[in-house]
Amino acid sequence: MYIMIVFKKSIQLTTYLIRLKATGKKIGFVPTMGALHKGHLSLFEASLPVNDITICSIFINPTQFNDINDFNKYPVTLEKDLYMLEQAGIQIVFLPDVADIYPDEITDLQNFNLGGIEYILEGKFRPNHFQGVSQVMSRLLNIVQPHNLYMGQKDYQQCIVTRHLIQIMHLNIVLNKCPTQREDSGLAMSSRNMRLNEEEKKKAVTISTVLKYFKAHLKTGELTPMISEGKEMLRQNHFKTDYVTITDDQTLESVTSWDGQQQLVALIAASINDIRLIDNLVLTR
Repeated sequence: MYIMIVFKKSIQLTTYLIRLKATGKKIGFVPTMGALHKGHLSLFEASLPVNDITICSIFINPTQFNDINDFNKYPVTLEKDLYMLEQAGIQIVFLPDVADIYPDEITDLQNFNLGGIEYILEGKFRPNHFQGVSQVMSRLLNIVQPHNLYMGQKDYQQCIVTRHLIQIMHLNIVLNKCPTQREDSGLAMSSRNMRLNEEEKKKAVTISTVLKYFKAHLKTGELTPMISEGKEMLRQNHFKTDYVTITDDQTLESVTSWDGQQQLVALIAASINDIRLIDNLVLTR
């Protein structure tokens, strides 16, 4: 009989996992902040067939929000989330509180050397965001110590930062970056979509439209005119843009002229009525 086990204390989870690993069980881990949707389901679907146990954590991490209002508005749908996890066949759910993850409070936290990627794109517009991501991920990974970690490509820069974090922590964990899941309209699935009304949802599709425009019109030479056209498409639909850019797909350094060989990804962060959305699309594969 299938039973989903819920842990609220890290010490209890760690003790349980030590026993499981001693029997050779392979562990997959999907960290989330809740407000689960079909995009999260795709991560579970990637983990369940190849791991003996799949763990999902739900923890809204305060240290990665540079705007307290954004933190306070983050949707909380725990009852619905637990039902979705049970239906998906997740064996273990981890629901820690702030005191469990940050027993010494959230001041004077460790600073991780993430390199220049910490300060560009999301890092530029959300100061200390990736330090917050690294602080919570380092704790979760030390608690769970999974064999496989699953994250969505929608948070492209976060995936790259987490891969670097795994390296500097010398962890034997495989990061599996899973494709972005989209609504039928093309809108990237996100917990923030819950805050969009129907009119805003229709306009939000412009982001994925711009990304597909970039992929369809990519050619060698100058990229700046095409990027400018994408910005104008967003402006006409009343978006405020933080960035609309094409970059190297590993370093995320801006590319304004393409040689036809370099691997590229397009990334957008834009707000509609103060609801900030991000999306990306690999252009060259």
